[in-house]
Amino acid sequence: MQFEVWAPQAGRVTLQCDGVTRAMERDPEREGWWRGEAEAHDGSRYGFALDGGPVRPDPRSRRQPDGLDGPSAVVDHARFAWRAQWGGRPLPGAVLYELHVGTYTREGTFDAAAERLGHLAELGVTHVELMPVCPFPGRHGWGYEGVSLWAVHEPYGGPEGLKRFVDRAHALGLGVVLDVVHNHLGPSGNHLPEFGPYFTDTHHTPWGAAVNLDAPGSDEVRSYLVQSALAWLRDYRIDGLRLDAVHALVDTRAHHFLEELSEAVDTLAADTGRPLFLIAESDLNDPRVVTPREEGGFGVHAQWNDDFHHALHTALTGESQGYYADFARAPLAALAKTLTGGFFHDGTYSSFRGRHHGRPLDRDRVAGHRLLGYSQTHDQVGNRARGDRLAALVSPGLLACAAALTLTAPFTPMLFMGEEWAAGTPWQFFTDHTDPELAVAVRDGRRREFAAHGWAEEDVPDPQDPATRDRSCLDWSEPERDPHARVLAWYRLLVALRHEQPDLTDPDLGDTKVAYDEERRWLAFRRGDVRVAVNLAGEPAAVPLGAPGARVLAAWEPVRAPGPDGVLHLPGESAVVLLQE
Repeated sequence: MQFEVWAPQAGRVTLQCDGVTRAMERDPEREGWWRGEAEAHDGSRYGFALDGGPVRPDPRSRRQPDGLDGPSAVVDHARFAWRAQWGGRPLPGAVLYELHVGTYTREGTFDAAAERLGHLAELGVTHVELMPVCPFPGRHGWGYEGVSLWAVHEPYGGPEGLKRFVDRAHALGLGVVLDVVHNHLGPSGNHLPEFGPYFTDTHHTPWGAAVNLDAPGSDEVRSYLVQSALAWLRDYRIDGLRLDAVHALVDTRAHHFLEELSEAVDTLAADTGRPLFLIAESDLNDPRVVTPREEGGFGVHAQWNDDFHHALHTALTGESQGYYADFARAPLAALAKTLTGGFFHDGTYSSFRGRHHGRPLDRDRVAGHRLLGYSQTHDQVGNRARGDRLAALVSPGLLACAAALTLTAPFTPMLFMGEEWAAGTPWQFFTDHTDPELAVAVRDGRRREFAAHGWAEEDVPDPQDPATRDRSCLDWSEPERDPHARVLAWYRLLVALRHEQPDLTDPDLGDTKVAYDEERRWLAFRRGDVRVAVNLAGEPAAVPLGAPGARVLAAWEPVRAPGPDGVLHLPGESAVVLLQE
């Protein structure tokens, strides 16, 4: 078997495979690359030593069975017998469900999660979006401190476990999206700087030196990231990738990394005949991210839209701290702006940033499905001091309003696991760092961060305490009893309506018409023949819907269709979806 590694700064490289050491040779056709032969099979342990140093894992390791610092293991992807016949599911018309493998079940494995996928098929979602599964320190964590971008976290089940999960999802008609982190690597077990200029001090990120996308040596670094992305789509039959915090991918080259990546993914999609897509997390509010390449954009197929979340959250909770401040001044106006224009900050002044931010979307060129809308995500729940979900902050009626707005808006809707039944469990920030100093630094840093916002130290859970992770696991007995069962039935109904009513998946952002009353706290919008109204106030509201003869498709509380005057009498803290016939 041939092994290869990029180590441009090394004067000598040796390969150690199954206890046997062999010298490697420079590749005459690829500068900086080394190659060598060794007998190996699936599971063989190997690593590389540079200039007589310690044996390190392969930067392109497919498996780390003995931890981040242990040897890599050979993975023969051809050994897995795929069962599901799968042609893929495209992003337009999708309903996504964000899932963390380690807390979706108490067991915290791919196999345990796969056993619960029937629930999602019954719910009506189309794609499961997995939070990162690359190897990270310890057993439990969020996954955003991975170090081997081609490998799978062993405690979850390793490569075989991920394949079994994907195969089961596909058998149930569910696509799988994977969250990948290209903007930084975790500090523990990160040996890439020993091999080459994977990072650069030219730019800096919140995590330190930036990934090298534009300095000397960046051609190989970009290839490393692109090829790892394609490996997930090809070797694991993943249907799409969520790209973490692309605003931290600092790239001054004319051919932006996101454009290069989208080109490669579109080429693989054409070669395989499967629809494949990229979803960016972006704080830029820059339409170029989701604008097709042929129109001068980066060609990413969609992005998370935090503006919709922030407007909705402030309207529901009244919170106004931090980045909520701009939205809380007139939350229903902010919500209306996002529903019709996508971004709230489209060149407007952001008090949180102390500057103007964003630019407008061209609604004639950007389809609504290219923005993801949500009322909760792992970030928006887990980055609160106590990890409290929306269900801990507002009434079931307001949860119903949030669901109605999310699942009927012109965006691709995404749910966060447990949201669909108003889970009573929190979802908190937890880690399992094996480095004692790093564990203390993370715990103390988080407590300092929230102390600045008035939280007492004892009120901020210790990320390293195993109980913090345990509290965050879903309680699968909840969906069987009220009030959770009622919320779950509401979500199922709304998801079904989204699939049944063509107007709800119409890609035309400009076709959404909104009316609202900031003081009386109601908002209504029209998408084709579908009318949606929510009343966030505690008392009933008279909503001039202007849809006499409309038929009620779904209502959280009993409500009559508008009479001849077109006025809808909507109970407090409730939502309704109607069809104009």
